[in-house]
Amino acid sequence: MRTFVAGQEAHGDIEFAELALGIDADLFRGPLEFETDDERAAREDAARDVLADLRAEAEAGDEIAGWDALYADALTRTVPFLRAARGYRQGTGEAA
Repeated sequence: MRTFVAGQEAHGDIEFAELALGIDADLFRGPLEFETDDERAAREDAARDVLADLRAEAEAGDEIAGWDALYADALTRTVPFLRAARGYRQGTGEAA
């Protein structure tokens, strides 16, 4: 079965959510693979700009933008599992 959102085919759950909500999870959460400090800084700057725009639209009365802003803000407080696991010290049961 194929799933379409706004005329675009979604290939997986994450892509479906991104198309349906208009939010790129990697932009706010961070990618699952390694990113350099410069890449992370650029991504975080872009995410702040998008979040500010969503909040401004919400204050202007756009309810959907308000919900998107809440979702995007929550994503900024998550840590991808692989990034969190890198900080785990093997055999000690403790974070590095």
